[in-house]
Amino acid sequence: MTTALNHAAPPVAHRAAVDLAAVREQWGDLLAAISRRVAAEWPPREARGFLDQLAADDRTEDDDPMPVEAVVGRLPLTIREHPAPLNLDALDAALAVERDLFDLADAVAEQVQRPAVDEDDRDNLARWHLPTSRDIGPAAAASPGSRAYGLHWAAVWLEGRALAETSGDLFEPMSSRLRDQLAATARRARRTVERALGRDGRTTTLGKPCPWCCGQLAGHTKSGGEPAVTCSTGPQCGAPVLLDDRSRRVWRGAELVGLWAALDAAQHNGENS
Repeated sequence: MTTALNHAAPPVAHRAAVDLAAVREQWGDLLAAISRRVAAEWPPREARGFLDQLAADDRTEDDDPMPVEAVVGRLPLTIREHPAPLNLDALDAALAVERDLFDLADAVAEQVQRPAVDEDDRDNLARWHLPTSRDIGPAAAASPGSRAYGLHWAAVWLEGRALAETSGDLFEPMSSRLRDQLAATARRARRTVERALGRDGRTTTLGKPCPWCCGQLAGHTKSGGEPAVTCSTGPQCGAPVLLDDRSRRVWRGAELVGLWAALDAAQHNGENS
């Protein structure tokens, strides 16, 4: 889809676009969580992507590369049927978010999208196709329309409408009321996804003490941010990381790799002592 971005879009539109981007960027994590048992661990397994990436970066040229198909297969982009889903909260969240964004895209399309004038116009890649049903006698033929492309496409399409991306005369300007509805739905969807993944601003006490000072460690997550761990001892802790605004040693991002290694080493030394 070739579009031009309207940089004059109001702040509510940009907030909606950010929330929609957060939903689609975490969608694979949420779907993967459906088939995993809920575990009392921090950070949640779904939040450890940066650790996996760092481990992948450490691979040598002699290592056999992981097939791309294997990675994609673990993170499906559409909801699949699970005979016995292991995480019902993740499943409920995925179904609710998918339903809300699909319904929203249908509503937006009905209000701002111009009807098709010919076959080429109907096949325009920028167009959102509504689900349809057709009475053909004993049975009814139904088409899911653009819903068949999954939530990721719905979120991208809605981002375009929120930011008033242009595509010829296909779309009319969105009303303030509809834009507010879009923003509210996008924010609710993001909160639902992040709550199901344990990324909604919670603090968890870790079961192991700080390897440098034996202080209490706490894990923190926040919406839209990376996880972090703090030590309760304060500046006296000798860990090789910076202090946060409350004078606590704090590990973020790649620094967490060093913390996990130190925790494993401390446990190993304790078992051998």
